[in-house]
This record gives sequence, C-alpha cells and structure tokens, in this order.
Amino acid sequence: MTVKSRFETLVTVFGGSGFLGRHVVRALAQRGYRIRVAVRRPELTGYLRPMGRVGQIHSVQANLRHAPSVAAAVRDADAVVNLVGILFERGRQRFDAVQAAGAEAVALAAKSVGARLVHVSAIGAAADSPSRYARSKADGERRVLAALPDAAVMRPSIMFGPEDDFFNRFAALARLAPALPLPGGGHTRFQPVFVGDVAEAIAKAVDGEVKPGATYELGGPDVRTFKELMEFVLATVQRRRLLVPAPFALMKLQATLLQFLPKPPLTPDQVELLKRDNVVSDAARRDGRTLEALGIVPESMAAIVPSYLWRFRKTGQFNPHTA
Repeated sequence: MTVKSRFETLVTVFGGSGFLGRHVVRALAQRGYRIRVAVRRPELTGYLRPMGRVGQIHSVQANLRHAPSVAAAVRDADAVVNLVGILFERGRQRFDAVQAAGAEAVALAAKSVGARLVHVSAIGAAADSPSRYARSKADGERRVLAALPDAAVMRPSIMFGPEDDFFNRFAALARLAPALPLPGGGHTRFQPVFVGDVAEAIAKAVDGEVKPGATYELGGPDVRTFKELMEFVLATVQRRRLLVPAPFALMKLQATLLQFLPKPPLTPDQVELLKRDNVVSDAARRDGRTLEALGIVPESMAAIVPSYLWRFRKTGQFNPHTA
C-alpha cells in the first residue's frame, strides 16, 4: 500500500470560510495538505487561496441538507473536517438540521470514502441541556461517533481572535452604552481559547496525532467569570462603564424581542447557555484530552485580545496620556 505524502493528501473542510475555518485552512496549508473548502457560497472564499501555494486551496459548493453535494465534496478526500455550526436559528437553518442531521451527513459521507473525520462541537454539549443549541451539538456528536467510532471530536470553549463575535461585540457595546449587563449576576465561568490554538489542535487531529474516538475539550489558560471578562474588556478598551447584574428571567424576556433582529445579539436559547459554566472538565484533564495533552501551549487573552480591541479605545492605539 502506497503511503501518501502531505502534498498528496486531500482534506475537505466543511465551513472553511468562517471564523474558525480560515484559521484551520491556514494551519492545514502550512502543513502542505491539499485543501478543498466546502461552503454554500464558494464564490465568496477567494481570500482563502493566498493562504497556500497556487492551486493548493480550492472551494466547492456544498449544503449539509443536500446529501449529493456533501458526497461530491468528500470525493477522493483522505480526511474531512466539519466546522459547520450556527449560533441562532433562521428559516431552514435549524439547530437539529445543521448540527445533528448535518453532522451525520458529513460522517456518513466520510465513511463512504474511508476518510479520517474531525468533528468540531462545543464545550457544553449535553443531551439533557435546556438549550436546543447544546442538545443539537450533543446529538451531532452521538451521530458522528455512531457512523465513525474513530472520529475525533473537538469541543472548544468560546474562541477569541481578531474576528471573534464575543470580545468585539462587548467592546463595541461599551463604546456606546453607559452600562453592560451581567446575566445572572455574571457568575458563570468561561475558559476562552485562542482560535489559532483550536485550529492547531484540529490540524494535529488531521495529522493523526489524537486518540481515535476521543472527545477533546479545548480551553485557554484562564478561567474567568462573565463579570471578570467584562472587566477585562473595559480595561482593554480603557472605558468606564457600569456593570449591572441582570436576572436570567429579565435577560430571557429581552432576548425574546432581540431574537427577531437580523443578527440577534442575544436569544432565549443563548440565555440558557449562559446558566452553565463553559470550562474544560476535570475528566478531560485527567484523561489527557486537552490542548496541553496535544503539546499546544495555549495563548492567553492578555497576549492576544488587546492587539485587536485597541480600535474601540477613544485614542485608538495611542496612549491616552500622550495622545
């Protein structure tokens, strides 16, 4: 049997044009893999091609609800990465359709061509969660492992990086609003992880450096409460704002209205997610299913976040005492 080199190995990345996707594509390209990016709008992914050599990265159209397009996207692939997920539901984009049935479709297609599969889920995925998002993530994991028991599952905590939707969102809010809300008092704990570290873990899984069938939980070096994260944002953007505790019931009432916006800042389902800690479990640490176990030293928020939140300061990247 001929063993392929990385330059001959084809990796299909579903959802490769998103926040995490572009970092995964870059990590795989740096390793020399040939990359097929499977997305709904391939004509909008031209910015990915310069991440690799000429012809190394190309895009194809695929929709997880359309099985033939999924099968075509994995044809001749040696490895498959599924990054597709949604934060809120719109029209036909439902949690179960995308994150459960869609994940199963990718797994079955990967199985049909004998490809290695890396599936990205989320810390907090649980079949008994009150959140539909978390339940669909857990159902997706179950379906993936039923189809491919050797698949690698990656569960990141909230991710940060220049294009993130967490720190950027609250920094923008702090620029306009006199106060920031603390859902449930802001006691829920998070373990933010650098998107580049998550991409590196996924690339290592494609390399075959993970335990078959294992679920890895990916968190950064800092565990912080929601309140502490808001204090970090305010200190970084050099603004003083009130931090106002808000009962979950009140947040859910507000989210009931906000969910109808084109890109809602909060939905009732996300309020349910905010009730549970989003950190790496003791079991994952004990079993060696973390970034550190993969030989990755996670970057801290303090080392990365200020490099892109400076634009929300009154004086930008200049020191306010010298500006």
